Amino acid sequence: MSSSILIIYTGGTIGMREDPADGTLKPFDFSQIKEEVPELNKFAVKLDSYTFDPLIDSSDVEPSLWVSLAQLILDRYEDYDGFVILHGTDTMAYSASTLSFMLEGLTKPVVFTGSQLPIGVPRTDGKENLIGAVEIAAAKDEKGHARVPEVSIFFDSRLLRGNRSTKYSAEAFNAFASPNCPPLAEAGINIRYNTDLIRKPVYWDAQLRVQTQLDTSVAILKVHPGITPQVMRSVVSDPHTRAVILETYGSGNAPSKDWFITILKEACESGKVILNVTQCKSGTVNMDLYATGARLKHAGVLSGEDITTEAALGKLFCLMGRTQDNARVKTLLEKDLCGEISK
Repeated sequence: MSSSILIIYTGGTIGMREDPADGTLKPFDFSQIKEEVPELNKFAVKLDSYTFDPLIDSSDVEPSLWVSLAQLILDRYEDYDGFVILHGTDTMAYSASTLSFMLEGLTKPVVFTGSQLPIGVPRTDGKENLIGAVEIAAAKDEKGHARVPEVSIFFDSRLLRGNRSTKYSAEAFNAFASPNCPPLAEAGINIRYNTDLIRKPVYWDAQLRVQTQLDTSVAILKVHPGITPQVMRSVVSDPHTRAVILETYGSGNAPSKDWFITILKEACESGKVILNVTQCKSGTVNMDLYATGARLKHAGVLSGEDITTEAALGKLFCLMGRTQDNARVKTLLEKDLCGEISK
């Protein structure tokens, strides 16, 4: 059963190759992708490409790109069986996380990938990442349904849920980690799918809905020894901020000083959303475990459980874009919407 895949190149290292004339790295023409990566010819897959113009460096990614990506997928949704998004690695986890919330009723794969080395240089990881991403995006089960109808990241032979991923290394080929959620699939001689973990739609004939309204009035505050009331107030009490992601120690702990708790309590009572996310890469927030966490809970701070900071940001952007009612945002924030927290 053949599949058709749209490769979307937003920018990033993977799409670069060395210009023999001057030795500089320049993007190549993705319409000729099978010439650049001839291994793709071995798949019974129809490949088309779309290249953003101008290309976007990963460090310059903004919500406008996510809106453009979501709209492009919606516009081409009926024409393709899956989508592969080539993206710079620095903000890939942010993009994959946010798109998982923007694409509602998804029944087809949206696989992000990239590389640490350009696809046109020796020892590149780009070819294997691209080949694996295409194969997974095209994979169907015996009923003709997509094997992985989720937003995901394929990197270094592992398929990770997009909203559970974080960039772990700036140099290693296994650049991404998903400490609180096992891989959705692993590529070796064969691709082994973790079928029980992969989320499936309630209705396979559901219509894709795309949320393009994002409210980005969110701040991230990392708790640290020596944090001052002035710093706390400047972030938490800013009138232009609707929500704050509070990165705390361990299982959700923070300073127990009265001024610290008072600032948070005042913000919560004013209607602001304060979400407690652990600074640890692995583990979960449990504000019932220690007295310091319990004080945050009593002040009105919400538990982010084991959500990543990237997913917390994308989830807040989408929920706040959906409604101006922060009470409604708080209710939805505690629900597992698309596999971003362990329930």
